[in-house]
Amino acid sequence: MKLLACRNCNYITESSTCPNCGGASLSEDWAGYVIVLDVDDSEIAKRLNITKPGKYALKVR
Repeated sequence: MKLLACRNCNYITESSTCPNCGGASLSEDWAGYVIVLDVDDSEIAKRLNITKPGKYALKVR
């Protein structure tokens, strides 16, 4: 299982395109991740500009 992170929105996925934003620029080189379940009540989601629940990389290179 190879996890890729989207360079546009930092969403972590296994597919070749990002299901979150539709971007095709994915990277294998990412570090750390956060799982957001409730975007409305999450301070982390607000600070990272996350609008949909899911797994997000903290740093994508």
